[in-house]
Amino acid sequence: MKRCQTAVGRSLLTRLVAVALLVAFAAAPLTRVAAELEGPKPGDRKISLLVAALMKRDHLRRKVQPLDDKMSRRCLANFLKDLDPMKVYFTQADIDAFVKQQDTLDDQVKKGDISFSYTVFHTFLKRIDERVKLVDEYLEAEHDFTVDETMVTDKKLTTYAKSAAEVQDRWRKRIKYDLLVQKADEKTLEEARKKLHRRYSGFAKRMHQTDHEELMEMFLSAMTRGFDPHTTYMAPKTLENFRIIMRLQLEGIGAALQSTDGETVVTKVIPGGAADKEGSLAPEDRIVGVAQGADGEMVDTVDMKLGDVVQMIRGKRGTLVRLEVIPAGKEKRVIYTITRAKIALKDSEARGEIIDFGKKPDGSPFKMGVINLPSFYMDMDAARLNKPDFKSTTRDVGRLITDFKAKGIDAVVIDLRLNGGGSLTEAIKLTGLFIDKGPVVQVKDANGRVQHYDDLDRGMLWDGPLVVLTSKFSASASEIFAGAIQDYHRGLIVGDPTTHGKGTVQSLLDLGRQLFRGLPNAPKLGALKITMQQFYRPNGDSTQNRGVLSDVSLPSLTSQLDVGESDLDFAVEFDKVSAAAFKVGARVDPVMIKKLGEQSAKRCESSADFQKMGRRIIRYNEVKNRKVISLNEKTFLAERAKDKEDDDKKDKDKDKKKDKPVFKMDYYGKEVLAIAVDYLGMLNPKIAAR
Repeated sequence: MKRCQTAVGRSLLTRLVAVALLVAFAAAPLTRVAAELEGPKPGDRKISLLVAALMKRDHLRRKVQPLDDKMSRRCLANFLKDLDPMKVYFTQADIDAFVKQQDTLDDQVKKGDISFSYTVFHTFLKRIDERVKLVDEYLEAEHDFTVDETMVTDKKLTTYAKSAAEVQDRWRKRIKYDLLVQKADEKTLEEARKKLHRRYSGFAKRMHQTDHEELMEMFLSAMTRGFDPHTTYMAPKTLENFRIIMRLQLEGIGAALQSTDGETVVTKVIPGGAADKEGSLAPEDRIVGVAQGADGEMVDTVDMKLGDVVQMIRGKRGTLVRLEVIPAGKEKRVIYTITRAKIALKDSEARGEIIDFGKKPDGSPFKMGVINLPSFYMDMDAARLNKPDFKSTTRDVGRLITDFKAKGIDAVVIDLRLNGGGSLTEAIKLTGLFIDKGPVVQVKDANGRVQHYDDLDRGMLWDGPLVVLTSKFSASASEIFAGAIQDYHRGLIVGDPTTHGKGTVQSLLDLGRQLFRGLPNAPKLGALKITMQQFYRPNGDSTQNRGVLSDVSLPSLTSQLDVGESDLDFAVEFDKVSAAAFKVGARVDPVMIKKLGEQSAKRCESSADFQKMGRRIIRYNEVKNRKVISLNEKTFLAERAKDKEDDDKKDKDKDKKKDKPVFKMDYYGKEVLAIAVDYLGMLNPKIAAR
């Protein structure tokens, strides 16, 4: 989201770094080095100085959280977790050696010294080579799959090996588990051995190819993420990839990915993208293999660099990519075939339809005007050129509502379940269609200054009953809209117990341009994506971390997923500012909300579909909360068999998803409309009597 104000002036330290860099780059321009990692390059020191200076100058929490020993310890924890999330490469002796410097990393970074990252990484490479030898040994060994033994899978319970014997036992179990997974996927022993050898030797090769820019990015980001999870340093190559994505010039499957515990995890499926249209891929799914075309070889991506996985998934529109996926909350692997495509604006724009549902006192159905809104979009280039009909969320929704009103609708339902945000301007303007006037969002900067942004247009396009449907995927601009609607008591919020909870604003500071303003060919130093501001609702509550709490909650699997802001390490805390002055309406009140919740709960309790959802939630949490996994083949395969029914149903339903309706009239959708009918009844005594 765009920042709301320009950056403050450069500090003395920043100017000093600029002078030093100008001298350095005049003598030797920065280039990518693919040679053996011997130690930091001269340019690395200058970039480290600049990142530390910008964090001190611009970060939202700079006044309450300096770069100190606390951040130093977080930096070490993040760095070690990034390199060795399951604690299978480093030993306790390695960690003991690293911890000796855990309170000095902040001082080192402020001096431009990142040599500690090389010390850790060289040890990491050494341990990788040792583990690959163990892998080859255990792949050829005979394993007894009838023994009742387990492997710890909970990262919080996992510790670093304290002896060579413990290292060997841990890797023996790890390879035994890997072989069981391959066996469950109907691979022969020989096929499994070859695949696992390629996985671990390939990982070792990729790690040895790490260059100084990549290592610097990992280490500096480990430090900046100690302040909040969204502040990261981007090396020049990463920055270019980011800009390609933001220009929507990337052709691929349309999914946001991140690396978690050595696996590529889906964090978001982009509305209108290829994966969204295919209908199978979902957040928290784990991508463990990628193949090109209909019959290309499946390449194992476990422990592969995220950038390498992304490059494999990308490709020209119209071509096929096959993904080997472990769906969220399951263990059995499935293959999804997706045709790459470019996201078209029309695929992400608002869509609407009128649904007849329930009965009025005269026997006729209620007319529900439902709008599916995947994002808050605006054609910024056309807007800057003052084109009269530039594409915008508010205009499209406005046209839909005007059409709804002409056809005599009874209520409007805005579906934001998959809306990850977008334009702040559009969120404010869209809110203005449903309120008379007043503040929509407040923004606080690092200096504690609070500014509110208002709907200035008097009047409402729709002043009737309004229901806003949200989920844990509703984020950022969606939360601003839903929060304002709730604060004004203008409409009912229905869905997951809370939304995503992202209420912070990031700005992208190009380091070269920060230092050499006006210089046409500023050196490519990468960028700092830094959190600079925080959002607040009209009532003063932040949307950060806590999200927007629903008025009426419905059972769903999405509410159980660890995809919210509060699930991230070191997320900025929820807090409050003073409430802005605004006029509260009378469309929703606590008594009404209590009654609506009770009526909905009764229907859900008696619904076979919601009961089935309840069982799925229980099963998902069983898998998610599992501390250990059995290495007894019979027990292992029995656990896998529990997923079969849901997998088969998903395959049967997949074809139905390819042409997605505006609003799916499944058991969940019908309950949302039933709540809307109850709501109408409480607003209209005649309907309530019926």
